[in-house]
Amino acid sequence: MEKGKSFRKFMILWAGEFVSAIGSGLTSFGLGVYAYQQTKSAAAVALISLFAFLPSILLSPFAGVLADRIDRRLLMIIGDGCSALGLLYIFICMLFGQATIVQICIGVTISSIFAALLEPAYKATITELLTEEQYSKAGGLVQVAGSSKYLFSPILAGMLLRVADIKVLLIIDMATFFLTVIATCVVRNGMENKKRIVKAGMWDDFKEGWAAITKKKGVAVIVLLMTFVTFFLGFIQTLLTPLVLSFTDSATLGTMETVCACGMLVSSVLMGFLSIKKHYVKLMAIGLATTGLFMAMTGIRANLMIMGIGGFLFFASLPIVNITADCLIRMSIEEEVQGRAWGLIGIISQLGYVFAYGLSGFLADHVFEPMLASDGILADSVGRLIGTGTGRGIGFSLIIGGVLIIVTAAIFYHNKEVRRLEEHYVS
Repeated sequence: MEKGKSFRKFMILWAGEFVSAIGSGLTSFGLGVYAYQQTKSAAAVALISLFAFLPSILLSPFAGVLADRIDRRLLMIIGDGCSALGLLYIFICMLFGQATIVQICIGVTISSIFAALLEPAYKATITELLTEEQYSKAGGLVQVAGSSKYLFSPILAGMLLRVADIKVLLIIDMATFFLTVIATCVVRNGMENKKRIVKAGMWDDFKEGWAAITKKKGVAVIVLLMTFVTFFLGFIQTLLTPLVLSFTDSATLGTMETVCACGMLVSSVLMGFLSIKKHYVKLMAIGLATTGLFMAMTGIRANLMIMGIGGFLFFASLPIVNITADCLIRMSIEEEVQGRAWGLIGIISQLGYVFAYGLSGFLADHVFEPMLASDGILADSVGRLIGTGTGRGIGFSLIIGGVLIIVTAAIFYHNKEVRRLEEHYVS
């Protein structure tokens, strides 16, 4: 075991993020249901999602530079602890009446600003704590923590909303932030804070992070691929709530989201045990193709069984893509610049979410649904297959997204730069 490496400390850090993800999932689910019940609009749900992600994405490069300059664990503590302020604002607004969509957007924006400090520092700390042989195993566990917001949170939130209101979900989420801070403090205690020599200004640090990504074309291709994946992931994350609520209630929605997330849990655990060491490109292409296939399946019919199976298999395919991409990037970028690199990777890859949240609700509500409801060619052909009426515009959006992902998988598999990257770094 290399000096300074500690899987035990990684597990403590991971446990804290696991709990925090559950709390964040409660709030995300609750606010989505709250917004849809107030407005009956998929666009309102998408707007809240946009403001929840946009600040952290835009600030990600700056946070990445900080992660390479100062104590990464301290950044995580500040990011987690202060994120509760935005939720506190929403909670106070609800105490004095119904919180408006604008007020909710302000609150999630505040949380997102502080959350921006967390991601690059967290990912760079994982690299510090682990050996290369542990990367894929840890990647599986990280995927489990990430999936907890979809696995445990929805069904728990659905049950809580039957006996309480959204304010209870906000209180629980705020409490989880403090548990995460405690876990980070435990990891920080006794862990060496590497002295990083600051040779230049922040702009030069940005350029170094950018160079770490672009000097190897295979890395740049993978990052662009991740952006494409997050774009369509943003579609299904945003549209699943109004799609299910268009013909059932929030408790059923919670159960549906939990069933879907079980796919991510099963796949993440399996990937962690397998400890992948080769065939990254092939596995990534297979994961992409199956992701696209099952995304399309969720939109075929307003049928809980079909949607549940499609959603389960969709989320089961995602960890294959995420973990293989994560391993290749970690192997290809020097540890000293990983904070800056992950910060930039965060803003580039998650731009997909920004575009998805900005477009998904509009396309579903104002483009595809009216087209399916009209007497045109689309209604006569596609409408006969998937149905028409409320929610069918959402379904058609998911089908289109799935087809495009399958096409992308075929293109990616034959990319020479990515294959060259795997040949160089994977024995």
